[in-house]
Amino acid sequence: MNLKTKVAGLEFKNPLLPASGPLVGDAEKMLALAALGVGGMVSKTVSIKGAEVPRPCIRSGKNCITNAELWSEYALEKWRDDIFPAVRAELDLPLLVSVGYTKQDMETLIPALDRFAEAFEVSTHYVGKDLSVIRETVKTIRSLTDKPFFMKVSPHMPDPVAFCEMVLENGGNGIVAINSLGPAMSVDLATRSVPMGNSQGEVWMSGPVIKPIALAFISRIRRAIPECEIIGVGGVASADDVLEFLLAGASAVQMLSAAMLKGVDLYRKIVEDLPGRLEHFGFSSVREVIETDLIIPEVSYERRLPVIDREACILCDKCVRGCPYLALRHEGDAILVDGGKCFGCTLCASVCPKNAVSFGA
Repeated sequence: MNLKTKVAGLEFKNPLLPASGPLVGDAEKMLALAALGVGGMVSKTVSIKGAEVPRPCIRSGKNCITNAELWSEYALEKWRDDIFPAVRAELDLPLLVSVGYTKQDMETLIPALDRFAEAFEVSTHYVGKDLSVIRETVKTIRSLTDKPFFMKVSPHMPDPVAFCEMVLENGGNGIVAINSLGPAMSVDLATRSVPMGNSQGEVWMSGPVIKPIALAFISRIRRAIPECEIIGVGGVASADDVLEFLLAGASAVQMLSAAMLKGVDLYRKIVEDLPGRLEHFGFSSVREVIETDLIIPEVSYERRLPVIDREACILCDKCVRGCPYLALRHEGDAILVDGGKCFGCTLCASVCPKNAVSFGA
């Protein structure tokens, strides 16, 4: 099974890369992830000065990671003189050097780090929503390097298509979508306090919980600008997730939060699972997934009633308890449908653990 993919002329042996963050915060960590079989490498975001990061700064939640991290705690000099030379001495994968944030930062960062990078990923997380400001950053980067570079778009960007058009028009090669979601907050009832955050108690949220948002961003951009190179990030946690991102419009993906929730060996597991999952869904290669059009059906207003497969149904009552229209009831050894109440919303089919509920064609 061919797992190779190309993004802006760069070839990756498989589509799974780490995302920028603590797991790629120095040479030891990056090389450890490379040994797990990832297709390429991404560094933690480097800026001119090291970040002063509050502690605690990372917590797990239900299907998510919340963090108060910033960019790398190491200054540019540490990356230029120690970390990147050590990585380049051993790494045999394409390296995307993540940098941030302003036009003025780029004027120092790009020349200092260009020799280490196959490409750059440029975070826009802290520079607001003004495309005219980001446009100047994009122009500056292109004037300083002939390497590919990708602008990382945050979910607070009001018009992702306009963002991507601006990137391509001013010399960028594509985007990484999406960055973490926020601001967010956690509350600890026992201590009547916020357990972690910045001076406002706010954090950023990432991981599987934001996957639907990431897929929507990517699909919208792919349909509007087919030529835009897209690296998907935000919620990847399995081989099936990788394929969903590729089908939505990405050519490669990044993962970080799920590896912190489930363990870093998840990178190896996903790469090992990919051939079997490709075969299961009838694909012969990663490239075939990327080249397959995602079907978006026409909106229908026709009401269909659920059909319960009594052989498959285990009478767990999840559909009954969850029905927002009170249209299902458990009688004896069957789940019955009240056709007068059912709205045809299909929630019951999605909560059924045995796929025992269908709505027909």
